[in-house]
Amino acid sequence: MNTNTQRQVLALKYRPKRFDDLIGQDTISTTLSLALDSDRLSHAYLFSGLRGSGKTSTARIMSKALVCENGPTSKPCEVCTNCLAANENRHLDIIEMDAASNRGIDDIKNLIEHTKYKPSSARYKVFIIDEVHMLTTPAFNALLKTLEEPPNFVKFILATTDPLKLPATILSRTQHFRFKKISDSNIIHHLSHILNIENIDFEKEALEVLTRAGQGSLRDTLTLLDQAIIYSKSIITLNTVTDMLGMIDPTFIDNIFNTILAKEEIVPLLDSLESYEVGQVLDEFSLYLKQKMLLNDNRFDLYMYDRFFRIIADSKQLLAMNSDSSFVLILTLNKFVEATHLKTIDQIIEEIHQTPVAKNDLNVEEKKAIQEEKTQSATKELTEHLEKRPIEVQNKQQNSELLFKKLLETIYEKNYDLGNCFEQSFGLNSYNDNTLIIDSSAEGECKALLFKNYSYIKEFIFSIFGEDTNIEFNKVKKKVELIEEEQEETNPSSCVASMSDVQNPTPAQAELNIEDVLNSKMTHTAIQLFQPKNPPEIKSKL
Repeated sequence: MNTNTQRQVLALKYRPKRFDDLIGQDTISTTLSLALDSDRLSHAYLFSGLRGSGKTSTARIMSKALVCENGPTSKPCEVCTNCLAANENRHLDIIEMDAASNRGIDDIKNLIEHTKYKPSSARYKVFIIDEVHMLTTPAFNALLKTLEEPPNFVKFILATTDPLKLPATILSRTQHFRFKKISDSNIIHHLSHILNIENIDFEKEALEVLTRAGQGSLRDTLTLLDQAIIYSKSIITLNTVTDMLGMIDPTFIDNIFNTILAKEEIVPLLDSLESYEVGQVLDEFSLYLKQKMLLNDNRFDLYMYDRFFRIIADSKQLLAMNSDSSFVLILTLNKFVEATHLKTIDQIIEEIHQTPVAKNDLNVEEKKAIQEEKTQSATKELTEHLEKRPIEVQNKQQNSELLFKKLLETIYEKNYDLGNCFEQSFGLNSYNDNTLIIDSSAEGECKALLFKNYSYIKEFIFSIFGEDTNIEFNKVKKKVELIEEEQEETNPSSCVASMSDVQNPTPAQAELNIEDVLNSKMTHTAIQLFQPKNPPEIKSKL
């Protein structure tokens, strides 16, 4: 038995046998111990967490505590038949199933069939399902009812590294214990304890490198420790560990950053780094800077840490794009050197304050003369500006008709129908003091079209007359209505005024002929009202 124990790897040889032996999971071990001692047990437990964090070991300790002859107890006796059988993984009432290889519904049906029979020798029958997230959906569905209401003598312990893949119905039927990542200090202490028992010499720095490579997994770290013992011939040193893992010696990384901070030549460093993968080199740089930040190294400040980490992140992104790794490494080191040249805002301000101010050789009288000259020049410019403004306003008022004509042409260019309606319905009244008064006789469709496009018309007015122009409209009657009113005033008793009665006809009146009068709406209305037998014969006297 002793010989078999010595042949085991460290991860199995020093596997925890009691709750007190669990590394870095004090909360979980305390909770389960109290549940066992107070007999407040659940029918199903779920253990989730990082690989090598102690999930399966805890499940086995829990099952042994349940089947112990003195149990359920948090401290199994380790001498009874049940404890000895549990330690040797041969107890008939502790059924351990690997869900990665037994993931189908038939495997779950077989397990459910075993729950119908009472334990052979122990108080409970315990089912440990490792990697439970690998079960198929039908297998999960088949397990639901049994997991919710198993027989009193049945306990389920599920273990998984990915609880997010479990159905919510499974999670709601179990007590969930989350195993956290084991801290580096706990792992280093445990490795030191094992090496002392094994009588193997070691350097603490070497254990720190192994722990960092294990990434919080105790099982992975112990596997690396086994490998390091073999490679280093039972004397574990920093150099042997870094060589074995293909990592960069921390002393060499320190020399690299000393060279960068001293702004020295980096070409010799490239030759030494060619034997390493660039991705691993970047990771080593990140870990080195992180360690120096925690130690408050005076060589670096917060801005420099920020720049270096940004440079590393950019370099990793270039590697992800399948860029040339050697080029990425050269670019990264050159960026590091360039980052040391940059100055913070506080440093720039401090340099400005320390810069001596140039002396002014001008005497007081010369300064006074220059100041008076600047004042006179500014006054002259202001006066010219004030004198120029009324002239501009005056010219604009005198040329208001030309501006209004230009406005009409601009609207025609925009839309011919809109320009036609504008010309027929709008006329210039006056333009004084930046106020444009427009006579409006718009009606019907023209009024609707002008109202719809008023925003364009307004923009055109502002562009021609000025942005500060005020627009006002004066409602007037159309020319035809004015002519009819004048005709009624000339001969109120006659429905149709004679053209010969007008001594000084307006241009609009002069353009009328006898056909227009006979065909006018007013003439037809009069004929229909009075229905004369002999229509009047009207002759033009023009």
